[in-house]
Amino acid sequence: MDRFVFLTLDGLSRGAVYAAFALALVLIWRAARVVNFAQGAMAVATAYVAYSVSAWTGSYWLGFLAALVAGLLLGALVEVAVIRFVGHDSPLNAVIVALGLVLLIQAVLGMVYGNEFLPATTAFSRTGYEIGGLAVLSPYDLFVFGAVAVVVVGLAWIFTRTAVGLRMRAAAFAPEVSRLLGVNVGGMLTLGWALAAGVGALAGMLIIPTGLGLHPNAMDLVFVSAFTAAVVGGLDSPPGAVVGGLAVGLILSYVGGYLGSDTTGLAVLVLLLAVLLVRPGGLFAATVARRA
Repeated sequence: MDRFVFLTLDGLSRGAVYAAFALALVLIWRAARVVNFAQGAMAVATAYVAYSVSAWTGSYWLGFLAALVAGLLLGALVEVAVIRFVGHDSPLNAVIVALGLVLLIQAVLGMVYGNEFLPATTAFSRTGYEIGGLAVLSPYDLFVFGAVAVVVVGLAWIFTRTAVGLRMRAAAFAPEVSRLLGVNVGGMLTLGWALAAGVGALAGMLIIPTGLGLHPNAMDLVFVSAFTAAVVGGLDSPPGAVVGGLAVGLILSYVGGYLGSDTTGLAVLVLLLAVLLVRPGGLFAATVARRA
């Protein structure tokens, strides 16, 4: 029973990060109908920015803040300088460009920082509190839950309670009509990419210290898990991304804990395949009326 409780709490902690990363994918999908396969590489790039700033200033929090700012700027730059010029005649165009960005970013990071793992520190202890002799959540786990909760509530407030959020939703679902009504559709898309990259940067900063450390490929497996979470919940559903992220985190924790860590990659693929076969739109996808 103690092991089950530990795996559940650990799965929820990792699932919260997957949820944040899945939210970043959903934001871009809703805004531009593009699966941003470069999201993981972009998050790693911002983590390297944090590493450099922290090494220069000696402050973890300045590095953390720099990563978030770098994420916002990088997302806006990618949309303005690259994605905006991708042709829309085939959905594969954006996929190929995103994969090219992955190779470019990882190559540049490898040339600048090398391909050795660098240490990724945290501001809080990862040693769990003990209740009745059972190790439960650590201060770092509580920080992860708090940070992801702030992001989820903040995004929900922006998209449902602010004029900017309303314009972003309008630009995503009806760009031509929005343009006729005076909405700066291009600007809203850029803002959407910036927000998504900022959320991805946060997810990277939260999960990289729990792995082997900082490396140009550090977010590759995280991207696969987060993409699975987004598909499980439905690429159009932000609440689905949160639920999917927590579900994937729990499944990976149970599978890794009871069957061995070598089976977690297979578990993700099985889950992704099962959802695509049973409900391709995701568990939280809205029903779409069939057109004659």
